[in-house]
Amino acid sequence: MKAHAIMKSKRSWTRLVKICGTLLPAVLTADCSVWHEFVKPQVSVPTTFRSQIATTEARSFADLPWWEVFDDRALQALITEALANNYDLQVTVAKIEQARALVGVAESEGKPQIGYQANASGQNEIVAGFGKPQTLNYGTFSGLLTAAWELDVWGRIRYSTESARANLFAQEDVRRGVILTLVSDIATDYFKLIELDRELAIAEESVRVYRSTLDLFTSRFEAGRDSRLPVERTQADYDLSNADVQDLRRQIAQMENAISTLIGTYPRAIERGMPLEAQTAPETPIGTTTALLQRRPDILGAEQTMIGANAEIGVAVANYFPRVGLSAFVGGEGANVGGNWIGFAPWNIALSAAGPIYSGGRLQEEYRNRQAYWDETVSRYKQTVLVAFHETADALVAQQTLVQRRASLESQVRALMNSADLALTRYQAGRASYFEVLEAQQQLFPAQDALAQTMRDQLLAIVSLYKALGGGWNAPEGQQPPAPSVNTYRAQLPTQAGG
Repeated sequence: MKAHAIMKSKRSWTRLVKICGTLLPAVLTADCSVWHEFVKPQVSVPTTFRSQIATTEARSFADLPWWEVFDDRALQALITEALANNYDLQVTVAKIEQARALVGVAESEGKPQIGYQANASGQNEIVAGFGKPQTLNYGTFSGLLTAAWELDVWGRIRYSTESARANLFAQEDVRRGVILTLVSDIATDYFKLIELDRELAIAEESVRVYRSTLDLFTSRFEAGRDSRLPVERTQADYDLSNADVQDLRRQIAQMENAISTLIGTYPRAIERGMPLEAQTAPETPIGTTTALLQRRPDILGAEQTMIGANAEIGVAVANYFPRVGLSAFVGGEGANVGGNWIGFAPWNIALSAAGPIYSGGRLQEEYRNRQAYWDETVSRYKQTVLVAFHETADALVAQQTLVQRRASLESQVRALMNSADLALTRYQAGRASYFEVLEAQQQLFPAQDALAQTMRDQLLAIVSLYKALGGGWNAPEGQQPPAPSVNTYRAQLPTQAGG
């Protein structure tokens, strides 16, 4: 009996293989996709950016890696540390891995699903009969190998996988966007920090000057050569300058704390490189307007979201059609009754189709939902493009106007420094009142602050333009700045007047 069961099982396997060989070629070559491939919506963009002065050229400083745009060694070290330790960036990396796993989940639906079952049992029973009752021992065992395979006739699995893959690519664009934002934020905060250093130096200089003026007025008052009014007015300016020094020290510490958070460390002192007046700027060719659509990570991410939305419509349409699949099982079952074995070898293979007839409107509403989501992603994509041109135009106009503003402020500072020297000389010679001296000093220090802020804003405009253009989009993954940080397309920023 046992040998007979084995031979029967082999014949069953042979028939199963022959049937599979007949059915599989037909069903696997079927491709009846029910939705169209993604077609990118047309977006008309201008041929030039607003506030663009230079002629359009193919090259753009956004093609440079960040270490060629920001050549301050201390800033480069901060950015490098942030890219290694920033937790927001680590979150995006984890999300990419999540999205990659979901692609595998979606793909798995189109692959055979194979499983097994096994069971063994034994039992002892009392059999009643004539005379003395007897016991009967018997046992059973069974094993079953199952397989199921959904055939993606209508493209449901393919569309689902396409949607998951688009989400993966979108997450990778999010990571690129986080890197660009991180680089820009650190550069922005660093330039603000060194500008605060400059303001602190100006404030400390104002303390020294007001202290000297206060001593002068005090000695003249004590000698009976002047009234007490100049002393009190100068004392007030001196106290205000001391207060400004403390406020600036607070702002510097808080900016250092903000940078520490960005680089993934607890609050600490931040090392400086070049001072504000020694910072350099790269040339800033902006490239073509169409290239902007290929560089900005938020635009590329919005495009991937559209691809995913289109694929989800395909899934919704495919759900109207029956799911076609192959299923099969083969196994063995045996029983031992009173020492005698009985064996069986069951098998089955089937081609099945199951689809909806009435779903209460669910399928239609799912389709409408996915179609509306597609419309949302298209509008969001177009809005993202508009924002990109808006940010680029803002950065360009800032670059242009700040040049003239800086030139005017430099001239003002030079004039005020001469005015302060002349006023003090005239006062000491008895040809001017104390008011001229105080007025000249009170105008000089705020003007120096305004010039320092404008120098900072020029640097921030470069950061904003680099970010708006999607800077560093083709930088090699994981590459670090070279040891000698040299950019041949750099120009020294003019030295601050009175610096």
